[in-house]
Amino acid sequence: MKGLDKTEAARKLMDFFGNMDVIGVIHAVLVESSKYIIIILFAIYTWHCFSVFLGNHMERKEKIYRRQNKIMYTIHGICALVLFLNSLDWKILVLYALQLALLLFINKAYIYVYRNASKMVLNNMLMLLMIGFVMIGRISQDSVIRQMIFAAVIAVVGLFIPLIIERFERFDRYGYVYAVAGMALLGVVLVFGKTVYGAKNWIKIGSFAVQPSEFVKIIYVFFVAAFLARSTHWKDVVRTGALAGAHVLILVAEKDLGAALIYYVTFLAILYVASQNAIYLGLGLGAGSVAAVVAYFLFSHVQTRVTAWQNPWGTIDGAGFQVAQSLFAIGTGGWFGMGLGEGLPTKIPVADSDFIFAAISEELGAFFAICLILVEISCFVMFVNIALKMRRRFYKLTALGLAMEYIFQVFLTIGGVTKFIPSTGVTLPLVSYGGSSVISTTILFCIIQGMYVLNCREEESDERAQEPGGGERKVARRARKR
Repeated sequence: MKGLDKTEAARKLMDFFGNMDVIGVIHAVLVESSKYIIIILFAIYTWHCFSVFLGNHMERKEKIYRRQNKIMYTIHGICALVLFLNSLDWKILVLYALQLALLLFINKAYIYVYRNASKMVLNNMLMLLMIGFVMIGRISQDSVIRQMIFAAVIAVVGLFIPLIIERFERFDRYGYVYAVAGMALLGVVLVFGKTVYGAKNWIKIGSFAVQPSEFVKIIYVFFVAAFLARSTHWKDVVRTGALAGAHVLILVAEKDLGAALIYYVTFLAILYVASQNAIYLGLGLGAGSVAAVVAYFLFSHVQTRVTAWQNPWGTIDGAGFQVAQSLFAIGTGGWFGMGLGEGLPTKIPVADSDFIFAAISEELGAFFAICLILVEISCFVMFVNIALKMRRRFYKLTALGLAMEYIFQVFLTIGGVTKFIPSTGVTLPLVSYGGSSVISTTILFCIIQGMYVLNCREEESDERAQEPGGGERKVARRARKR
């Protein structure tokens, strides 16, 4: 045992294992057992994402939220320990300490600022960030450092979002502003953008790169919700559809078809909920199907991705390489995974961004990956639940639109990685590497939280007004303010 004191316990271990390296044995046992422990813990966390809806006992729910936090920090600690033992690189422990500090800060600060915050939404956001930190750091330490910086900056900025929502209540007045701003930003990319993986969707300034479509999609939801919250008459629907179509056409011109698809489906979802008219939905789906066929014949990279989807094995030396490597990784991992640090995620193209789900499946297993999907779904369920509780029509449609953008992006990412649908080149929210993605998704979560907090305050105000003498006190307060 090099570098270790040969204590009596170590001698006994050496006698038991003969010539085997004791450290190697302990490491192997730890790696092998850790993957089962991680899966069990994550399964418990996932179960709580849905069991919290059973009953309205607040003390029980608070216990569930605290238990989820403990599970998250435990999984994070186990992952850091395993990765450290794999390489004995002290940077891993330093990064772990910084990540832990960041997660604790977000957890405590957001609960303090968002007094009535949805702790389930907050817990899920932290869990997804943590999984992203672990897998990105497993692939590239430089990338995870940048990801941590992006997450830290937006975590501080996000603290002010509920204050903005509370102070500026008339967001629905600026529909045209949102529409013009969104088209202008996308237009700048169309003129000055850089092409990456066939899509012209990046703006590069020196070594800094940003993907404006990630931020425009939030403004886009505000624009559609502002228009349709006022009216769903035929003229208003046509006007809103024309402006929404302009966004989509710009993205199509940039060959950013994944984002174009997200924008289009989000518009259809908001339109259907706002109008309750199935004809609009049917016409929209039909038009989208026709547009997909047209896109196939117009764009060569769409044909390439469809070919890779149909037969990745027959084109493994070319178009099908990404999908084939992804399927190899998922199949190699099996149900329980190879163990953190034991797979070959670097063999998967863009494993830290578009295909990170395949890397997770390889090392942590299909059970863990399924739980990850369920956590993503629970986020969507919470978003929709919050949307249903919102009283103001604009906020209700906005929350619904953001929820639709989120879950449809998850579907496109995981569907492309698993060969369920052709790959669209979008990232897994909060998990994949990418500054634009993690910033925009965190803003999305914070907006949802801000709306939820605003709604809770309105409900509390109504309850106080219904108390004996509450109405008179409210009138008196208004009179004093005047």
